[in-house]
Amino acid sequence: MTVPEETGTRWRRDILGHGFECMDLPLKPDEEGQVKATLVRHAPPVSQPAPQGVLDFLVSFTKRKRRAAPADPGGAPRAVLYLHGWADYFLQTELAEYLTASGFHFYALDLRKFGRSLLPGQTPGYTVDLGVYDEDLAVALAEIERDVMARTGNGTAPTIHMVAHSLGGLIAALWADRNPGRVGTLVLNSPWLELQGSSLVRSIAMHLVEPFARTDPKRPFRLPELPAYWESVSNEAHGEWILDPVWRPRASFPIRAGWTKAVLAGHAAVERKLNIDAPVLVLLSGRTRIQAEWTADLMRADAVIDVEQTSRRALGLARRTAVFRYPGALHDVFLSRRTVRQQAYRDVAVWLAAYPY
Repeated sequence: MTVPEETGTRWRRDILGHGFECMDLPLKPDEEGQVKATLVRHAPPVSQPAPQGVLDFLVSFTKRKRRAAPADPGGAPRAVLYLHGWADYFLQTELAEYLTASGFHFYALDLRKFGRSLLPGQTPGYTVDLGVYDEDLAVALAEIERDVMARTGNGTAPTIHMVAHSLGGLIAALWADRNPGRVGTLVLNSPWLELQGSSLVRSIAMHLVEPFARTDPKRPFRLPELPAYWESVSNEAHGEWILDPVWRPRASFPIRAGWTKAVLAGHAAVERKLNIDAPVLVLLSGRTRIQAEWTADLMRADAVIDVEQTSRRALGLARRTAVFRYPGALHDVFLSRRTVRQQAYRDVAVWLAAYPY
């Protein structure tokens, strides 16, 4: 991949172009050596108008009298931090453009060993403890606060809202439960809150995984490949999005014993119920359809998680939780067909505007 040209600061031009920049965030080394996370920001030139698609969204939004209020220049600035899912990275440019046009400072984080942060010799996506990402988030949030205050000249630290997808949704929910008061709201886009099947299946899986996780944690399991969701998203198949073949491979990353145990432990914690103090919004497709072979029906369903099961788990995340369903959405609601994702953009902007501080 071509290295983006430097801009003269710690920020450099990102592969997404069009006003996107990224920055390496060095982290403590682990058993595989050097580790980093990567922060991405949407920082279009002041003179650059919003893309036409975003303008269309906002005009439509205004006509329906549902447009989010812009950030109050007299109050704290508002920022959004986006977290990706498993075998994934940040590529949702429309979401960034829409929220920037709605008055938010937009950032995204590629976690260690994912996407822009994946270094040679590392095991992609691997960890034995989802709590390891606390460091990634702490460093990213501190950098966002510094950057927003520098860009706005406002001495008040920004209110940061977190938007997280799939595995990122599980990581964000567990993190928010451990770190009260750190985010204004939490928006979970099809969060992976339970193993597909049931808590009983998870319990059985944990017993099967435990011996391998203890003795050979990097052992990969031979599981059936399920590339159908990738085919629904990628422009090389039936989708409309350009996907990096290393950062988001067709067959996902290998599933390893230690990582599986960490995820199952996270699911168990969600089942016991969390106590997130921030308002939580959960976005889900209208239905689930998980299958190995691609069919056209997969363009209108979640092919990864059980949405009914997830909606039930969502109600145990926080005292203030809302679940929005989108008939016809993919697993990543923001990568669904245009009419679905437009509605999701609007709903998220309204939600964030309802909790400005």
